Amino acid sequence: MPGTAVFPHASGQAQLLGIGQVLALLQPEFPELTPSKLRFLEEQRLVSPARTAAGYRKFSRADVDRITVVLSMQRDHYLPLKVIRAHLEAIDAGETPALPGATDATTFLAGARRFRRDELVQAAGATHALLDEAVSASLLAAAETYGEEAVGVLRSLVALRGVGIEPRHLRGVRAAAEREAALVERAIAPSRRSDAADKARAAERALELAGHLENVHVSVVRATIARLAR
Repeated sequence: MPGTAVFPHASGQAQLLGIGQVLALLQPEFPELTPSKLRFLEEQRLVSPARTAAGYRKFSRADVDRITVVLSMQRDHYLPLKVIRAHLEAIDAGETPALPGATDATTFLAGARRFRRDELVQAAGATHALLDEAVSASLLAAAETYGEEAVGVLRSLVALRGVGIEPRHLRGVRAAAEREAALVERAIAPSRRSDAADKARAAERALELAGHLENVHVSVVRATIARLAR
């Protein structure tokens, strides 16, 4: 699904997709996406899929792009859904609001672009071999298309390789991330009931906690490097 995201709600009847097709498109990059999560996004007025006469949800390509933007804003900027909804509603109204915690709407829209493997390697100034090594080291997922975040990761790996730091040396990063994810999982466990909406809210809370962990991690790394440089 390459190209810049478009925000209008579903329009027209061409190329409407069922929930299963939407999951097949987006789960490679957003493995946490489930049917319950899609229904929760609709409940929160972040996407408005069409309905068949039998009541089945049908998503347009614009809906899929919108979902991609929502999930990217959650993952990359740890924004709560109410903030994302307000931001997208402003864009729907023809405004160009600044993205909370980032630069501006135009910059973020570019971030909704999807990259095939060849495009990803070219955009990052990398090689296919480096991408394969990053996937092998679990630093990037194996997928047919990638988002802007993957471009940033691969560019960083190019820079690190320039000083002799290879993807295999960073396997500990993945291990540390998994330990931190386990902490978050335990923290939200009491709020994860059987209700689909509760699970979706718990997932949103997990992303917020991930943002706090990232802040702590960056601070500790910077402080450690500063101490070593003295």
